[in-house]
Amino acid sequence: MSMSYRIKYSDEAKKDRKAFNNYQLEQIDKAVLKVSKNPLPQNEGGYGKPLGHKQGRNLTGLCKIVLKKLGIRVVYELVRKGDIMEIIVIAARNDEEVYDIALKRIN
Repeated sequence: MSMSYRIKYSDEAKKDRKAFNNYQLEQIDKAVLKVSKNPLPQNEGGYGKPLGHKQGRNLTGLCKIVLKKLGIRVVYELVRKGDIMEIIVIAARNDEEVYDIALKRIN
């Protein structure tokens, strides 16, 4: 059973969007919209790639969307109560940096 979640951007993620051109934003929005239809972690039958513990960082509860061709990562948190998919970070950076940013923003 799939149901769409409402997409919410954190204030920081809204600022992140300013770093991208229209084409990149279009691709990011398409990917986020697709995942929002079933943002549950993959191990629960959804599209989300769960992060868990990454290189000593506890990112449990966060998932990522990878736009490989663009080298962009979107990290989001699923708020199951209220069915909200909150975008925490959007970055054209390697995993290490994206995870550092995500960790700072959730703490």
